[in-house]
Amino acid sequence: MVKRNVRLWLCLLLVMLDGVALFVGFGAGVRISPLPGLSGDIAASLAAGATVFAIIAFHSQAYAASCLTSAAISCRTVTLALGGTMLLFFLVVFALKAIDVVPRSAVLAGLASSLGLLLVQRSLVAHAVRRRFGSQLLAEILIVDGCALPNDCGNAAVIDACHIGLRPEEDDPFKLHQLGMLLRDYDRAIVLCPAARRASWAQILKGSNVQGEVVVPEVGETMPLAVGGWLGSPTLVVARGPLNLADRASKRLLDIALTVPLLIALLPLLLLVAIAIKFDSAGPIFFRQQRIGRGNRLFRIYKFRSMHADRGDAVGSRSTGRSDDRVTRIGRLIRRTSIDELPQLFNVLLGEMSLVGPRPHALGSTAEDAYFWQVDRQYWHRHALKPGITGLAQIRGFRGATETRADILRRIESDLEYLHGWSLARDVGILLRTFNVLVHQKAF
Repeated sequence: MVKRNVRLWLCLLLVMLDGVALFVGFGAGVRISPLPGLSGDIAASLAAGATVFAIIAFHSQAYAASCLTSAAISCRTVTLALGGTMLLFFLVVFALKAIDVVPRSAVLAGLASSLGLLLVQRSLVAHAVRRRFGSQLLAEILIVDGCALPNDCGNAAVIDACHIGLRPEEDDPFKLHQLGMLLRDYDRAIVLCPAARRASWAQILKGSNVQGEVVVPEVGETMPLAVGGWLGSPTLVVARGPLNLADRASKRLLDIALTVPLLIALLPLLLLVAIAIKFDSAGPIFFRQQRIGRGNRLFRIYKFRSMHADRGDAVGSRSTGRSDDRVTRIGRLIRRTSIDELPQLFNVLLGEMSLVGPRPHALGSTAEDAYFWQVDRQYWHRHALKPGITGLAQIRGFRGATETRADILRRIESDLEYLHGWSLARDVGILLRTFNVLVHQKAF
């Protein structure tokens, strides 16, 4: 946890130093040859340019952990980010037909001085970080399960799995929740266990949203992403978080930017539905249920109550049928129009869910009397992302009751496709297509 916090502060320091370099560099350029129309508002113009640079830099991985320890990587990425910013600047100038009034001397002087300052401060930061922390800034945890503790564990936190009752139990969501809570403050998890349990640990780590590795003397049937090493011992890299820092930030910004205005706009509807539910049947307005979230951690999902309070299904072991007598009159209407899902916008605000992602399932959900994870062990992999209100499976029509194994297999396949091919543009596309399936024949 300490190392992760150090890395975060170092990244923030790098952002601040980049801003200073841009302000000083382009400020010097403007002093040489003032820009027409901007002399009274230079600070605001530079701030706008720095903001654009920061956005491009994040997408160029200019603030990745590798940039804190490698001067070459850091200088290369920041040069690309500055180049992208200047390209965008010239496109705007060209579009405004102001190419003849922009002093080339000011732009060139500002660009040269800013680039020089960026390269110098980036090199110095990388040198200082390597000297103080070495080349490894990841927060590591070593989980020892039934094996002898190594003589040298480096800087990794060491956990004795047997001592705390931690097991790679694929049929026990509560054990997975325990592991998820343990790993949430780490970037890399290394598991040292007997050969018989390596495959189980590999399966569990794939949904943990960290870089997961299993220490092995030989390559087993663990479907590794790569071969790594830890203090001289070979490892199989079996999992990596699907989204980097910039991607997670972009996805979170999209969630907030859309959720806040949506909640404000839908407030009258939410109040009307709440009143209708209260008058229609006795019980609470909201239905809360434990679901499996990112990193296999449990959270409580919010929905408008659509069933009689004394006949609800707390663990979701029974799928809702078309003529289900548990559903109230108002409940049937709001389920048919997907209005019952709207309170999940609060889960999005809390950071427990995203607008787009794999749908979270109740612990008791089954298909042909088998739990979803028993139908396909890849089910756990989908939890490397935050669950979503909508997703790729939903817009393809894979929703409603899971009566057969094929019902859940199609959803898992779509969720894994989304996980491995994520992009912000795809999220926007899924949201737009969701409006076409708000009312569907499988909603009851």
